[in-house]
Amino acid sequence: MLKSMHIQNFKSWRNAKVDFAPITGFFGTNSSGKTSLIQFLLMLKQTKDGTDRAISLDLNGDLVQLGTISDAIHKHDESVPLKWDLEFALDSELVIRDVSKTNPTAISKSKSLQISASNIVHEGGPRANRLSYRLGGVTFSLSPKDEQTSKFDLRTEKVEGEAPDFQFVRTQGRAWQLPGPIKSYAFPDQARTYFQNAAFLADLESAYESQLDKMYYLGPLRQYPQRDYLWTRSRPTDVGQRGERAIDAILAATTAGEKRNLRHKAFYKSFQEMVAYWLREMGLIEEFWVEEIAPNSNRWQARVKTKKQGSEVLLTDVGFGISQVLPVVTLLQYVPEGSTVILEQPEIHLHPLAQAALADVIIQAATHRKVQVLLESHSEHLLLRLQRRIAEDKVSSDDVSLYFCDAPRGESTITELEIDLLGNIKNWPDKFMGDAFNETAHAELARLSRSKAS
Repeated sequence: MLKSMHIQNFKSWRNAKVDFAPITGFFGTNSSGKTSLIQFLLMLKQTKDGTDRAISLDLNGDLVQLGTISDAIHKHDESVPLKWDLEFALDSELVIRDVSKTNPTAISKSKSLQISASNIVHEGGPRANRLSYRLGGVTFSLSPKDEQTSKFDLRTEKVEGEAPDFQFVRTQGRAWQLPGPIKSYAFPDQARTYFQNAAFLADLESAYESQLDKMYYLGPLRQYPQRDYLWTRSRPTDVGQRGERAIDAILAATTAGEKRNLRHKAFYKSFQEMVAYWLREMGLIEEFWVEEIAPNSNRWQARVKTKKQGSEVLLTDVGFGISQVLPVVTLLQYVPEGSTVILEQPEIHLHPLAQAALADVIIQAATHRKVQVLLESHSEHLLLRLQRRIAEDKVSSDDVSLYFCDAPRGESTITELEIDLLGNIKNWPDKFMGDAFNETAHAELARLSRSKAS
């Protein structure tokens, strides 16, 4: 689970610090930089998934398209480094040991892992020039010997500044020079060859990769519903960036006999029943199910009833919003517990009541399934429901972090909203969700003016 993020010199952000909670929401005006925060995480994920180890940052892939490094760096200033720092809360304690010793002892251990990295612009592209991991008060870093060289040093130090108990030991023979970081987050293979006791570096990299593997993304533009779906009995990892595999995911989970419950000690429902439950709670349908057109045809139809006494119809024949929120509900129930789900505008095409109810879908996934949810939204109704549930003590204010992004002079700024125990926002930004009061006042003045004139 993500604990914090600090990025410097990325797109409209000179500096951005975010402390994550089980539910983290980014709000703000258009072009305020909130989407860029999500894009940064997606860039790191597609860099990790990329097969080309020579690319330190994969700027253009399936998850995000950022153009050139000049496009991605703040104000196109190629003289500044792109720096980032991520901290993760691990599912279990990570212990690293010096296996070069007869009785391997723990070098460090913790349930918190921090990674820091830096990229510079070199020959028109990004090049990783610094990397460090921090675990349990000990930092392992790879940094250049000087700013003009491509030769690097591998070091370890205690965060407190004391002399470390562990030092890297060179393998006997010629002191070959180390190259720089691989794909921004990995130590070069030579580190494990040139040093006798550096094998554990792979454990740090693996822990980082594992956290990114548990990160799932659903974009704001979702696939139109189909009259029927071909399912080849495969199990997708998620619902797809556009929700195109939502029906596949529902069928895979249903066939596997997966069940979900709403809360601790509640009755279990089948996967389809849970999806239908939330669509019904949002006021969108009365019934929902997916059925095969004919036995062994491998073609399936998503059917709904919008009213108790209504006729069953295909998903294509009802309001568009149902098909657009179906991937959101499915993804939150489908991913493994402990995952991080990134949602862009999950409320798109929903009416206000359904937008508010969507907050309950998110709360249940975060508090019961332990799925961390990062969302970018423009929905005042979703926000108000979150505040209401905090006031009702259905979710703790500590489990919700909300941020307001703005770019008044072309450079993005971020403000953490202070939420009290009753769900009140103490530092409500000016025109945070529009200016409803001012619109009402101006409308009333116009009415008075026209009435007077007549």
